[in-house]
Amino acid sequence: MSRPVVLTRPIAQAEPLAGRIRALGRAVEVLPLLEITPLPDQAPLRAALAGLADYQLVAFVSPNAVDAAFAHIPGWPEGLRAAVVGEGSRQALIARGVPASQIDCPADPAHSDTEHLLQALDLSALRGARVLIVRGESGRELMADSFRAAGAAVTVLPAYRRAVPQLTPELAARLRALIDADAEWIITSSEALRGLIGLLQQLNNVKIVASLQHQHLIVPHSRIADTARELGCQNVTLTGSGDERVLAALQSRP
Repeated sequence: MSRPVVLTRPIAQAEPLAGRIRALGRAVEVLPLLEITPLPDQAPLRAALAGLADYQLVAFVSPNAVDAAFAHIPGWPEGLRAAVVGEGSRQALIARGVPASQIDCPADPAHSDTEHLLQALDLSALRGARVLIVRGESGRELMADSFRAAGAAVTVLPAYRRAVPQLTPELAARLRALIDADAEWIITSSEALRGLIGLLQQLNNVKIVASLQHQHLIVPHSRIADTARELGCQNVTLTGSGDERVLAALQSRP
């Protein structure tokens, strides 16, 4: 009998991939390791997005950023370019009517991060341009700093809040059961992985953390793989961005 698969994406993006994994005959546990919530005050978000056509480039750092923004975008302005760091965000934009030809992303799906997005963009063309970055309340400053260094006028727009869930008795029981089942874990952010380790440490059982460190982790980005190894995880598969690659990694193992 195959091991269960734990899908740790935020709940809004989890079900489509979970359904495809079930279609492979695998048992799936959807266990969001980051809770995504709207900002209490939506007025600044609505105001900034009302002037979307005034920008020359809009960058979305994640599918969550796309979801939060499009709650206030009735239609994508004609000719406006978008930039994303991963395949999930690119597909989310296409699903909302943004033409694929207007979306910039890293050339290599195995390196879906800000560094490789910046390499894919013509930064010199952004001199004097207005650029909007849609992200969570906190995040890396590399993208904004690089656009400003290229001469762009950059607005960073917080669109949502993320947090590791609280360790309830129910969550503690689920974590213990999944560790005991020797599951395969699909981890989609470094923050989520650190949160998982933190939750397991709260169980006050060193063996549980050690057990996770030996279980199979499937990660889409090299930065997450590096984080996993820093945290002592020894069995890490780097797939590159996109659900197809995650599914292929699951199918390649017995």
